[in-house]
Amino acid sequence: MSKTFRPYDPEQMLLLPAALQDWLPKDHLVYFISDVVDHLDLSIIWRRYEEERGYPPYHPAMMVKVLLYAYCLGVPSSRKIAKRLEEDVGFRVLAANNTPDFRTISDFRKDHLKALAALFLQVLRLCQKAGLVKVGHVSLDGTKMKANASKHKAMSYKRMREEETRLEAEIAGLLKKAEAEDAEEDRRYGRDKRGDELPPELAFREGRLAKIREAKAALEAEARAEAEQGGSKGGRATGVPADKAQRNFTDPESRIMPGPGGKQFEQCYNAQAAVDSTRQVIVAAEVTQQPSDKGQAVPLMEQVQANTGGLPRDMSADAGYFSSEAVQELSARGIDVYMPPDRMRHTHRMLAAPRGRIPMGLSTADRMRRKLRTKQGRQRYGLRKELCEPVFGQIKQARGFRQFLLRGKEKVNSEWQLICIGHNLLKLFGARNAGLVAEESWDQMAAA
Repeated sequence: MSKTFRPYDPEQMLLLPAALQDWLPKDHLVYFISDVVDHLDLSIIWRRYEEERGYPPYHPAMMVKVLLYAYCLGVPSSRKIAKRLEEDVGFRVLAANNTPDFRTISDFRKDHLKALAALFLQVLRLCQKAGLVKVGHVSLDGTKMKANASKHKAMSYKRMREEETRLEAEIAGLLKKAEAEDAEEDRRYGRDKRGDELPPELAFREGRLAKIREAKAALEAEARAEAEQGGSKGGRATGVPADKAQRNFTDPESRIMPGPGGKQFEQCYNAQAAVDSTRQVIVAAEVTQQPSDKGQAVPLMEQVQANTGGLPRDMSADAGYFSSEAVQELSARGIDVYMPPDRMRHTHRMLAAPRGRIPMGLSTADRMRRKLRTKQGRQRYGLRKELCEPVFGQIKQARGFRQFLLRGKEKVNSEWQLICIGHNLLKLFGARNAGLVAEESWDQMAAA
């Protein structure tokens, strides 16, 4: 019995639409990214091209569009972007069939990293104008992101001292052996041999010793600086690093931190985000080297104010952020704070809500415990699970950002800003497609 199928001829010659605008649906993310970038201020990037040098470079606006689109899709690798530019219709449309190689893409990102990260503020302002950010309630949270370094490349200060002593002894032994061999060869063959060749095993040990000494000196400098600032963390206050203080040879600015659930440790950075309650837009983003979130609440709120022009009416954060000083300082700035002193467990929901006047003489921590037992306290604090946790899920699970590509705190911080730009662009794109931002108002907003 014969079957009838739709035509299928792999050798068929096709005539693609002449206009790139016809290659994809009109509401595709590609065209949205292109429109947004066309209205962004790229003057800092343009300044690098004021002088004519060699072969004409790729258009900066095209490169920015390709990078932002890649971060929206969770494709930060320059090699994967270069491959997409050859195989993916969306990338080809956005680049107008230009195909920069991976080295060109990598160099562009490296050369303009700070300028690209600064686009976070411009995109956030677009979200504000579109009504996606109202700074009524803001929630804070942090997530551990793997550094581009292995935890096996880290060494403690105690082991550094031990390895330094061992390697010094091994190098001394190798040098003594080499001198003996040289003397023997001189006796047997004369003095024609140059004698300055470095044995491979000696070169390896000397290189490793140099790295250990460099890392050891850096830990000691950090300990001295902390002692000068009045630090009081055990032995570090004396200017001597603790035995367990560690430094990574691949990315010295990363730190070993507990992973999800605290069951394993990884070489990480702590990626911080402040999320607005209106449409889950990230209004502040920062990377820290501290495993704990303590001490980050006030700096993040200051960044929220700088980015949005105002402070939220109230905010929520988990117990990792709590300190009496932070609660008092944020409250003094007019923010209604919901930040538990202790880890909130399900049993808290079973406790009866407090009644009557607040007792006199309660500490800041006890006042906060009492506040979070109220109906309003439970409701406002509960927003945290609806804001930051889904955002981190979208970034890490949906788009696959689980490890930074760059190394060093400053570069990693810029990379985190790029990741957050991609998140906010997707929020703005979704709101526009859902009709929450009218086409006419979008045109006016983008033009402004």
